[in-house]
Amino acid sequence: MTALTTKSPRLLLIGANGQVGWELCRTLAPIGRVITASVEKGTDYWVDLADSESVSRLIQETRPDAVVNAAAYTAVDKAETEKAIAQRINADAPGMLGALLKDWGVPIIHYSTDFVFAGDTSLPYKEDDPTGPLNVYGATKLEGERRLLASGANAVILRTAWIYGARGSNFLLTMRRMFAEKEELRIVNDQTGSPTWSRMLAEVTSLVLHRLLVGELEVERVKGVYHVTGAGQASWYDFACTILGTRGDQCRLRPISSAEYPAPARRPAYSVLDNTKIWETFGIQLPDWRQSLRQCLEELR
Repeated sequence: MTALTTKSPRLLLIGANGQVGWELCRTLAPIGRVITASVEKGTDYWVDLADSESVSRLIQETRPDAVVNAAAYTAVDKAETEKAIAQRINADAPGMLGALLKDWGVPIIHYSTDFVFAGDTSLPYKEDDPTGPLNVYGATKLEGERRLLASGANAVILRTAWIYGARGSNFLLTMRRMFAEKEELRIVNDQTGSPTWSRMLAEVTSLVLHRLLVGELEVERVKGVYHVTGAGQASWYDFACTILGTRGDQCRLRPISSAEYPAPARRPAYSVLDNTKIWETFGIQLPDWRQSLRQCLEELR
């Protein structure tokens, strides 16, 4: 069986209840039949990525023509003390999926993070730049990348960053709530990255998968790691100021250093990703993060 010749592909979406997964349910629908799976209720199949038997059973029962794995352990600070579960979901599971899909030649799209980098630079990171995660979350995600690629599966890994959207737990929704509750907020101003709308990431994913399934690009030639984030860069303080500027709230924002807001997990000071490769390979030009933010906010009004 090969996904590249399937006229009506079966698309297995793992992690369908998450921020990105929720958007993917909609953006993948025009491509084929979307089969959803999650550890939570409300999807077609239940799966526990920490359980190898559960993962194997899911693949055997659904027999997908393509897989999108949007599930991950993303509690960055909790991962410092919950290393075992972060390891199983972020590192072991991608390797298992790759091993199961390798013989079928089925493409899999998997997500990783800017936290695989140390942040000790001032230039956007390219895909082949040296990695050096500062925390357990970043380390497990990096290991997941390596295991998936080593499996020999037809894998496209999309590294992304600073995800926000209209649902779930994210910086945008937290700021909107706190602007109405607080007179002043202290926001970290010495961590720089690229805010990325979950809808935009889902749309890019669907474009990539469509081009692989219809045969515009041979997956064996383009498999590997790609960066997909909002274009441009911002600090968390910049991000908060931009959100506040779209509202009538009177909350005051005060920039602070990371040292003034200690957290269990260290974050990279600079984790902007270079998006050139996704453009050169797939012809996808990514919008500026401010443009995407405006679109997202318009939907929230």
